[in-house]
Parts: sequence; C-alpha cells; structure tokens
Amino acid sequence: MIANFSYRSHHSIIEKIDPRARWIFALCMLFSIVLFWDLRILSIFFVLSLAQFFASKVTWKETKRAWIFILVLSSMMIFVNTVITGVETVGGTVRGGTPLFSIKFPFLDSFYVLTVERLWFALTQYLRIISIASLFIILPFTMDPRLYGTTFRGLGFPDKLAYTMDLAFRFIPTIARDFNVTLDAQRARGFELDKGNMNILQRIRRMAPLMVPVTMNSILAGEDIANAMDLRCFGLKKRSWVESLRYKAGDLALIIFSIFILGISLYLRFGLKIGDFWMPGM
Repeated sequence: MIANFSYRSHHSIIEKIDPRARWIFALCMLFSIVLFWDLRILSIFFVLSLAQFFASKVTWKETKRAWIFILVLSSMMIFVNTVITGVETVGGTVRGGTPLFSIKFPFLDSFYVLTVERLWFALTQYLRIISIASLFIILPFTMDPRLYGTTFRGLGFPDKLAYTMDLAFRFIPTIARDFNVTLDAQRARGFELDKGNMNILQRIRRMAPLMVPVTMNSILAGEDIANAMDLRCFGLKKRSWVESLRYKAGDLALIIFSIFILGISLYLRFGLKIGDFWMPGM
C-alpha cells in the first residue's frame, strides 16, 4: 500500500484555497525568485514566502526533518561555494573584493582571502533557498492526499503525468515506511543500529545492508503499480477523477496576483535590467 505525507487539517486560510491556485502561486514565485540576486528584492519574496508559511499554521514539529535537511544541505553547498573557494591571490595582489582576513599558503606565492562580497553573496543564497523552501515545504502537509492527482490534472497535465506526480508525492513517505518496517524486522532478529558509542559514519555504514531490501521492495512495488494500471487500460483515453475542484473568487484573485508578480519580475529583470548582485556600498 502506498503511504502519504502526514496530513491533518490545520483549519488555516491556506487550506481553503484551491490547490491549483496555490501551485500557480508557488511556481510564479519560484520563477520570480530565481531571476534576482539583489538582496533588497529577494527580501520582498522572503516576506511573502514566510507569510504563506505562517498562514498555513504548520508546526515546526511537522516540518522539522525537512527543514533540517534543507538547511544542512544548503549550508554545505554555500560553505563550499563561498567560504572554502575564497579568493586566491598571487604575488600579494587581492583579486575580486574587500578582504576580511587571509591565510598564507606555506611555500606558495599565494594565500586564501575571505572577502565581504563572498559573505554577502552567501547571505543572498541563503535568502533565495529559504524563500523557495518556504513556498513548497508546506504543500504536502496542507494538501489532502486525495487531491494530488486531481490537482495536477486540473493544471492541464495529461492523466499519465498527473498520476505520475501523485505517485512521486507518495514515494518518500512510502520509502520511509518500508525502511522503518525493515529496521524493526531486523531489530527483532538482534540487529542493533545504534549499538555502543558509534559515530555518525559508523551508523550510516550499519544502515547500508538495510537499503538493499528497501530498494528492491520499491522496484517491485513500482512494477506492481505499472502492471495494475496497464490492466485497467490507464491512459488510453481521458478518464474521470473521484475528487473535483472548482475555482472560487479568492482562488482567481490569487492566480491574478501570482501572474502580476511574475510579470513585474520579468519587466524589472529584462526590461529595466534590475536585479544583479547587490551589497551596501555598491
């Protein structure tokens, strides 16, 4: 059986909006955010994203794992791209920024320099990532799983693609459930994942044998689903869906607002040439 993200009604204003309108808003915001590197403009998108997140009434407990994953992954990427790969100078001449501090490389005519510009660029990257994450992280927790396929079909996707997106949303929860079931079965046979004082690398190494049955089970489940859909002649002609969606006045207003944001962003970026990297004093 395919699992879903943990969903419960939060009785928020976000859940009263048509899921299709929410997806249109999120996608328009996404395309607008990636156009800019100006922290001042990104701050506006950041505020809108956080406003949507808090309006959803989703708790930290529900999204903690997702936020930790996003923050750790983005921190590693930004640290490597901005801090580790700092400005390397040759012959004592700094290239590309205002230095904060430098480290001389022994036996080399060069040294590492961390600049103000790189730190500001790192902050800009963080703001972009958190803004985008805030837009999409609440969707699985505030959408009824029964509306996944209907939502994507209502956005104009073909039936096959709509159902594929439905299955994609259920993939991670299904993998997590299968992993927990496999881990419990192995523990019942005496396997201990956190035996003794093991570090994180040792725990990951002990998890490796569990991934084989979980992966094989996912492949077999995918084949079962594909065979079941083929037996029902899925995709040969237009099909109906159990759930139905209808736009309301508020949904149409959100869609118009989303298109307006995207239009303004495109005009600022390509019409007025606004949105390049910015920092105070530039």
